[in-house]
Amino acid sequence: MAYRVLGRAGPPQPRRARRLLFAFTLSLSCTYLCYSLLCCCDDLGQSRLLGAPSCLRGPRAGGQKLLQKSRPCEPLRPTPNEPSASSAPAAAVPPPRLSGSNHSGSPKLGTKRLPQALIVGVKKGGTRAVLEFIRVHPDVRALGTEPHFFDRNYGRGLDWYRSLMPRTLKSQITLEKTPSYFVTQEAPRRIFNMSRDTKLIVVVRNPVTRAISDYTQTLSKKPDIPTFEGLSFRNRTLGLVDVSWNAIRIGMYALHLESWLQYFPLAQIHFVSGERLITDPAGEMGRVQDFLGIKRFITDKHFYFNKTKGFPCLKKPESSLLPRCLGKSKGRTHVQIDPEVIDQLREFYRPYNIKFYETVGQDFRWE
Repeated sequence: MAYRVLGRAGPPQPRRARRLLFAFTLSLSCTYLCYSLLCCCDDLGQSRLLGAPSCLRGPRAGGQKLLQKSRPCEPLRPTPNEPSASSAPAAAVPPPRLSGSNHSGSPKLGTKRLPQALIVGVKKGGTRAVLEFIRVHPDVRALGTEPHFFDRNYGRGLDWYRSLMPRTLKSQITLEKTPSYFVTQEAPRRIFNMSRDTKLIVVVRNPVTRAISDYTQTLSKKPDIPTFEGLSFRNRTLGLVDVSWNAIRIGMYALHLESWLQYFPLAQIHFVSGERLITDPAGEMGRVQDFLGIKRFITDKHFYFNKTKGFPCLKKPESSLLPRCLGKSKGRTHVQIDPEVIDQLREFYRPYNIKFYETVGQDFRWE
């Protein structure tokens, strides 16, 4: 009986082993299927079930041998919050450069251009006032400092000169002021070579008063210089004026104008009266605006008379707490000059003034 039991128990053993082998094979197939669902994708590059990548990014623990035949990944484009898969960081794609923007990417409006208009003179005539007044106009952008390009810095080249200019729109005028240009022999030719269409503004003033103002300014910086009378005359008794002294020579306007008329027609030169700029700033600036071909934006409403300084100032802009007046060096009290010296200088300048009036077609009434 025991034999039969043992004999009957023996044959089922191979059948049980086959069942175990089948179970193991089924389990392995399920494992493979799971990996396939996790790692494979459709033609859209995403698993419809899990949204997983369409390929292997690298070997995974426990699945390297099973998945080693899967197709390799093509490089993915990094998302904004995801670094590149390569070890070295990918170079950032530069943003599109805006016209007139600087290297930091902040936009700047306009372009730096060579000036279309210049205030070329004269020293102590009122050039700073004209510059500050015209800068109020929205169609004018002006350089605040004097670049002295056409007299001292011409060797630096036009590119250097252009780099100093403010940015302007196509509808705006670029302007700069250097009063010493008017008495510089080479300036007219150099400006003509830059642009024969350049508009020139000359602020003139009674040459005697201008010379005294010039001397007063120099005296404030160099208190040990000789007297005004001593510098003005080679021989006062004979009435011989020293025209080599720059303060005297600048006021010989007709002489300097001859050099400019060799290159520019009179229609391209506008003369501002330094005296009328004080008594009627809106009227003088209206004519400047007409000359520049811009609308009359600057009017009486922009000015008030400063009794302390003795000349007009710009009224307070809406963006400022204080009115805009010229600096302390403007409007200083002139030194007292012997009236006889003034009369002698008036006689000296008279023929130059008359010739100047005739040339420009204006009587500035300095006599």
